[in-house]
Amino acid sequence: DPSLWRRAHKNRINMALKGEDPLDSLSLPVQRMHLMQVDSVQRWMEELKLMTDCECMCILQSKPISMEQDEQNELILSSQPSTGDNLQLLLKRAWIISTELGRIAQKLEKSRWQRVHSMTVRLNCHVHSMVNEYNTFTRGSSQEMHQLEKLLIDKCSEFTAFTERCLQTEDEEILKSMKSCVNEALTTVAQYFGQLIELVLTQEAQKLLRQIELSGSLYITESAIRALFSLAQEGAHLCRIIAKEGGVVALFKICRQDCFRCLYPQTLRTLASLCCVEEGMHQLEKVDGILCLADILTDPSHSEATHAEAAAVIAQITSPHLTFTQHLSSFLENMEEIVTALVKLCQEASSGEVFLLASAALANITFFDTMACEILLQLDAMKILLAACSDKHIVDTPYSRDQVVTILANMSVLDQCASEILQGNGIPLLLELLSERCCSGSAAEAAACERVQQKSAVTLARLCRDPAVAEAAAKLSCIPRLIKLCRSPTERNNSDSVLVACLAALRRLAAMNPEGLEDSDFQQLVKPRLVDSFLLCTNMEESFV
Repeated sequence: DPSLWRRAHKNRINMALKGEDPLDSLSLPVQRMHLMQVDSVQRWMEELKLMTDCECMCILQSKPISMEQDEQNELILSSQPSTGDNLQLLLKRAWIISTELGRIAQKLEKSRWQRVHSMTVRLNCHVHSMVNEYNTFTRGSSQEMHQLEKLLIDKCSEFTAFTERCLQTEDEEILKSMKSCVNEALTTVAQYFGQLIELVLTQEAQKLLRQIELSGSLYITESAIRALFSLAQEGAHLCRIIAKEGGVVALFKICRQDCFRCLYPQTLRTLASLCCVEEGMHQLEKVDGILCLADILTDPSHSEATHAEAAAVIAQITSPHLTFTQHLSSFLENMEEIVTALVKLCQEASSGEVFLLASAALANITFFDTMACEILLQLDAMKILLAACSDKHIVDTPYSRDQVVTILANMSVLDQCASEILQGNGIPLLLELLSERCCSGSAAEAAACERVQQKSAVTLARLCRDPAVAEAAAKLSCIPRLIKLCRSPTERNNSDSVLVACLAALRRLAAMNPEGLEDSDFQQLVKPRLVDSFLLCTNMEESFV
C-alpha cells in the first residue's frame, strides 16, 4: 500500500534525525539485511541532514511573509511574487553557490576529502534548487538557457561522483592523481555557473527594460525601475550588464517624458548607480544625458527631490575617483548652467541630505575643471556656503562639512578668494573645522573627519599667502591649534595626511607671523626640513616605559 510505505518512510526519516536506528522497528529478517547494507544506510544518514537542510533553506527563502492577516491576500503574494523578489532570491542562491565553490576549493587544497564530498553534495542541492526556482518564475526560457542548465547539472553530478570515489580510496598516489581531475571538474562547474548567472541576469535586465520602454502604465514602469535599481545595488558587474543592454538610454527616455514626472527621482537615482561604470558613462554621452540633467536642474517646476537626484547623478559622473570622465566634453558646454543651479539648490536646501548632494556635485566639479571656481566666485558661492555652515540643520554631518571645505580648498587657489573668506567670516569656520572630531565611532565618519581637518589646513595654507588672512588667523589663535594637531596624534586621529597639511599651514603662518611661535616649536616644527619635522611628530607617540 503506497500510503503505508510513505508513512513508514516518514517514520524512518524522523527517527534518523533524532539519532535513532530507523531499522529497530522493523522485523528480524530486515535487521539481518541491515548487516549486509550497513554502508549505504550510514551514508544515507550522513547525507540526509545536508539534503534536508538545503531543501529547508529553499522553502524558507521561497516563502513570503505577509503583513496582512487576510489569508486570501497571502495566497496571492505566495502565488504571484514580484519580479524583484524573485531576482533577489536568485541572487541570494547564487551568492550561496559562489561561497560554496570557494570553500570547496579551500578544502580541496588541504585534501580534506570528507569535507569536500559533503560540501559537493550540498552544492549539488543548491544548484538544483536554483535551477528549479528560476524555472518556476520564468516562462519560456531560451534554448541556450536550457543547454547551460543541463551542462551545469551534469557537471555537478560528475563532480559529486569524483569526490565520492576519492572517499573510497586511501592510496595517497591515487588521490594525488585524482586531485587534478577534481580540480578540473570544480573549475568547469564554476565556469558553467558563471555563464548561467550572466545569462540569467542579462535576460532579466532585458525583460525589465522592455517593460520600461513598452509599457505606458505608470505602475508597471515604476515597478520595473525599482527592480532595476535593486539590481544595480548588487555591484558594478550588474551595472555593466544593465548599461550594455541599454539601461541608461531607457531611463533618460523616461526623464524626457512629462507623463512620468513623478518617477523622475527614482529614475535619476537608478541612473546615478549605473553611471559608476564606464559603459554607463558612454551611454550617457550618446543620449546627451548632460543636457537632459541641465534641463532638469534649471527647470523650477521640478520638485526639490528631482533636483537633488539630478545633483546626485552630476556628483557621480564628475567623481575624481573615476578614470573615465575625460570624454564628457558636453559637460563643459553646460557647466555654467549646472553650477548656477547647484549653488541655488545649496542656498534653498530644506534638508541636510539635499545640501549634501548639491555640495558634493559642486565639490567634484571644482576638481573636474578650474573654470568652475571662477564661476563660483561670480555667483557669491563662498558666502552661501559659509552661511549654510552656520545652520546646523543643513550642514549637520562631517560628510557635508567635507564637501564645503573641499570647495573652499579648491577655490582658495584664486587670489580673489582671500577677501571673500574674510568678508564671509570664514577664518573662524576653518578654525572650527580643524577641531572636527568623530563622535559615532564609525570608520567612515572618522575618515570624513580626517578629510575635514586636512582640507581645512590646506585651505589655510593657501589663503595665508595674503597677509590680511595670516594676521586674522594669528589673532584667532590658529597657530596653537595647528601646533597641537602636529604634536598630538590623537587630536588628528593618527592621520599622517592631517599632519603634513598642518605642518605646511604652520610654516606658512610662521613665515607671515614669526613672533607667534615659541622657540621650541620653531626649532622642531618650522626650521627643519618638512620630512624631518614629520618624522619627529610621528615618533612622539612612542612609549619609553
